[in-house]
Amino acid sequence: MNPQEVQEAAAEDRLDQACAWIARLRSDTISSADRRAFAAWMSESSANRQAFDEMSELWGDLGALSHLPLDELYPESAPSAEHRSSDKPITTKARSSNTDTTGWNLPQWLMGGSAVAACLGIALWIGNQWLQQAPVQQQMYTTAVGETRTVALPDGSEVKLNTNSELIVNFSRGERRTQLLRGEAFFDVARQTSRPFTVEAGSANIRVLGTQFNVERNPENTRVSVTGGVVAVSEARADSGLQPESVKLVRNQKVSVSNSGLSDVGHTSADEALDWTRGQLVFDETPLSEALEELNRYLKVPAAASAAISDKPLSGTFELTDPETTLAAIVTALDLAQDQSDPNLTLLSAKPN
Repeated sequence: MNPQEVQEAAAEDRLDQACAWIARLRSDTISSADRRAFAAWMSESSANRQAFDEMSELWGDLGALSHLPLDELYPESAPSAEHRSSDKPITTKARSSNTDTTGWNLPQWLMGGSAVAACLGIALWIGNQWLQQAPVQQQMYTTAVGETRTVALPDGSEVKLNTNSELIVNFSRGERRTQLLRGEAFFDVARQTSRPFTVEAGSANIRVLGTQFNVERNPENTRVSVTGGVVAVSEARADSGLQPESVKLVRNQKVSVSNSGLSDVGHTSADEALDWTRGQLVFDETPLSEALEELNRYLKVPAAASAAISDKPLSGTFELTDPETTLAAIVTALDLAQDQSDPNLTLLSAKPN
C-alpha cells in the first residue's frame, strides 16, 4: 500500500469512527463515560474533529440527528476556528482557562452547553428570518445532443454537463441547491461547510460539503460515482411510514438509486466515472442494456437490447466522436443482429443459429 492509499484508509477509518460516535450519541442509554470517551476522541486530533463535523453535516441533513439537543452534538455548538473568528459572542461564552488547541473545552461542551445552545437558538432564528428574505439566484444550463459544456458556478464550483443534459441551479445565502432534470454531470464542488451543496436527480438526493462526484440520470435509475471526498446519497422518497434509505460514499465508490431503493455500494474509478469527459465510453463487464443507456445519449436513433441479451457483459473502450460507428463496433464485438425496421429504434438481438 503506497503512502497515499495509507492516508486515504486512515481518513476513511476516521469517518467510520465519527459515524459510530454519532450512532452512540443518539442512543437513549448514553452514559457519562461515553461522553468522556467521546471528548477524549475529539481531543486526539484536528482530523477527528473534522471527520465528526463532516459526518454531522451529512447525517443531519438525512434526519438522523433530528432529535438530538444542539448543545450535545450539532457542530455549530462547537465552532471551528473559522466559525469562532466570525462569531465572537459564542467564542467568549465557550472559552475557559482549560481549552484544547482549538480554543474549545470539549468536556464543558458536552456537560454544560445550555448557554451556548440558547445563544445558538437566537442566532438561528435571526438567520432564518434573514434567509427567508434573501434573494435566490436561479439559472438553467442545457446541452444539445452531441454537445458538452463546462459551467463555472458563482461559489467557485464547476460542473461539466454531458450531452443532452439539463441542470437548474438555485443558490441562496443558506444553501446551494441544484436539480439535474436529465442527462449527466460531473460536479467539482467548492467546500463551504456552512452552505451545503445538494443535487436532486430522479430518485436520488445527494448532499456534499465539497467534493467531486458524477451523477448520471437514466429513465430507470440515477447512478452516483464519487472520485473524491464524501457524498451522502438518499432516496428522494420512500413508502408511507418508512424513512428513505441513505448511504455514505467515499472515493472510488458508486451506487444506483431507483424507485425500488438503493443498490449495493460498488467499486469504481476516476477513469470509469469520467470517461465521457474524455470523449470515451469505458465498459468493464457492463450489462449490455446499461451500456446502451449511456450510448443512447449520443445516438440520433436510440438502440435497445432484447430481453435475451440485455445482461450480456460488454468490455472495452469506445470513442464517442462517431456514436453510430461505436454501436456497430458493439454489435460486431458481441456478434449480434440489428433490426432497423423501426425508424425510431434499433433493436439488437442474438443472431439466429
